[in-house]
Amino acid sequence: MGTALLIVDVQNDFTEGGALAVAGGDNVAAGVSRLLAEHAADYDVIIASRDWHNADDDNGGHFAAEPDYVDSWPVHCVADTEGAEYDPLLETAPITHHVRKGQGIPAYSMFEGTTEDGRTVAEILSSNGIVRADIVGIATDHCVRASGLHALEHGVAVRVLTDLVAGVGEESSIKALHELGHAGAEIITSGDAA
Repeated sequence: MGTALLIVDVQNDFTEGGALAVAGGDNVAAGVSRLLAEHAADYDVIIASRDWHNADDDNGGHFAAEPDYVDSWPVHCVADTEGAEYDPLLETAPITHHVRKGQGIPAYSMFEGTTEDGRTVAEILSSNGIVRADIVGIATDHCVRASGLHALEHGVAVRVLTDLVAGVGEESSIKALHELGHAGAEIITSGDAA
């Protein structure tokens, strides 16, 4: 009956100053660090994902010179670059598992990634008896949404902590939270989660 914290893509390229910066990204990083400082012991597993794209190809059409910002994007989070690293405001010491996704393919959900030893998020959750997960990170309307929906499909009870997510667009983020709520996620703040 374990609980996980899923930290989605809190990376330099998605926070202020990055290639695909999301307004409020640094605040998410700092807020997640505060949550970890106060509540890391409440979680049996803490998994963080990162986009980790190939430098030498378009990653299955994910990168485009003229992106549509729906299915294609400017170059971002290239493997082993500063943009792909965690935002420096994110305290990474409590993280128990690091997942990389989008290695040569478009990937939004952290469930599409693997750890360095090849384990998936689903495998980590199952092997640790995880039945509940809190989800935080970037971007609400893309990778947070996809990761939350995948967690629900995996049979995990999901809570999205709305003060610890940031989205690309306001309307699309509201729509994503409504979709997650309709699918069964609790939409709360970190204060309500304590």
